[in-house]
Amino acid sequence: MNFPKIIFTILLGSMLSLAAARKPNFVIIFTDDQGYQDLGCFGSPDISTPNIDRMAAEGTRFTSFYAQTICGPSRTALMTSSYPLRVAQDKNGCEIHPVVHSKEITIAEVLKPQGYKSAVFGKWDLATHSQKNWIDELLPRGQGFDYFFGTPTSNDSVVRLLRNEEVIERKAEMSTLTQRYTDEALKFIEQNKENPFFVYLAHTMPHTKLAVSKEFKGRSKGGFYGDVIEEVDHNTGRVLKTIKDLGLDDNTYVIFTSDNGPWLLRKAHGGNALPLRSGKTTCWEGGLRVPFVIRAPGKIPAGKTNDLLTATIDLMPSIAKLAGAKLPTDRVLDGIDISKVWHGTQHELERPYFYYQHFYLRGVRKGNWKLMLKHEEGPKSFTAKWRNHVASKDSKPLASHQLFNLKEDVGETSNLAKKHPDKLAELLKLAEWARNDIGDYNRLGKNARFFDPEPKRIAGQTDSKTLPDFSCDSITKDPLFGDPANGDFRFQTNSPAFKMGNVPIDLSKVGLLKIH
Repeated sequence: MNFPKIIFTILLGSMLSLAAARKPNFVIIFTDDQGYQDLGCFGSPDISTPNIDRMAAEGTRFTSFYAQTICGPSRTALMTSSYPLRVAQDKNGCEIHPVVHSKEITIAEVLKPQGYKSAVFGKWDLATHSQKNWIDELLPRGQGFDYFFGTPTSNDSVVRLLRNEEVIERKAEMSTLTQRYTDEALKFIEQNKENPFFVYLAHTMPHTKLAVSKEFKGRSKGGFYGDVIEEVDHNTGRVLKTIKDLGLDDNTYVIFTSDNGPWLLRKAHGGNALPLRSGKTTCWEGGLRVPFVIRAPGKIPAGKTNDLLTATIDLMPSIAKLAGAKLPTDRVLDGIDISKVWHGTQHELERPYFYYQHFYLRGVRKGNWKLMLKHEEGPKSFTAKWRNHVASKDSKPLASHQLFNLKEDVGETSNLAKKHPDKLAELLKLAEWARNDIGDYNRLGKNARFFDPEPKRIAGQTDSKTLPDFSCDSITKDPLFGDPANGDFRFQTNSPAFKMGNVPIDLSKVGLLKIH
């Protein structure tokens, strides 16, 4: 009897069984305000992205992948598998940038029981949209992650750099951030190479203020914006190389995508969404259809393009399926498991997608058909103040419903509502379902989540057409949270903090006042 051969066979079988049982790793690389066209593999004529292009050649491009219209909601959707208006906010608030409640369940919390180590590197934006007044317990470690190196929110003027909850730099040099986030992510990957891991690398760039290291400055044909993207691409290549060098290539899913469309207001410092219409803050395709590339050698088909309707809300269910993790059953999630779509074994996907602009339901897509809903808005509404971010033709309220066949008209130029009344009626029915179940600016969705005591706040309390008017002289206490430049003030208190004459105004019944 050949004992050495038998022992070798047993050991080999054991090793193969262990390899088969090993949980896959996941890396999501998430950029900020990168437009649909701003990659070589998505048609950029000037920006060179060889590493992400190679990802696409070795994996699959998704060309109908949706995020949200701005950064905070997009990150909320990704982390919770839910439309942002459905997600519970701290103290039942209703903020444009959601302050995600601690009882919400994130991807990291879903993966934790399966032994995953999870970390965030870069921009968080779910613990208030502020570089000064964030909520520590709502930072990543309070939401299931093991480690955080990054910044609470956008880099509009300054970046506070945190390690976990500790501020380590009050004014970080922005030109170093893309590399530093990546450096930290690579250390985490190497430290956890023996464990299954989830890395969320959420770059600050190319959100303005733009910044780039000396190595990449002036290098791109796409100007300063192109320099920034090319540095992101270079660091994406570093992630891929490290994963390969560590022998993890065959068991790691790497995703590259963006949080919303380009910030067209920034002109040369903003990106491009061609051939899509418009950009960030709108519900036209350029506002929330973003590039998406996924790579996992031996698992994801190489060199393929997929146009099925998918979205950030689908990441949690798909990752959970691949990891053998369980999704929460005590709440409604909007995302679906698209792992078979990723793997190229599912070729059809009939599902609706709802377009929300802040609190407002603006449209719905199913299959190739998209409906943009007619709407009006007051001059002080939350959407009106964003009008200067886009071309005037794309910022106006719609006087009638507009129906588009995106397969034939991806630029949304021809309204087919009158030619296809049956399709219009079908999508209007879906829109009404979303209003009732998810919510709208003036309606609480029946499956919207609230974890704190009453009152349940709805965005309708911020509709300027119905706001009571008060004189500035009536303010006796100043717990203001809002944008005074717009004449609108949101309050985060339930006490009667205001008086009109001698009559107290109960702020538990008034979410926003119009001051003039």
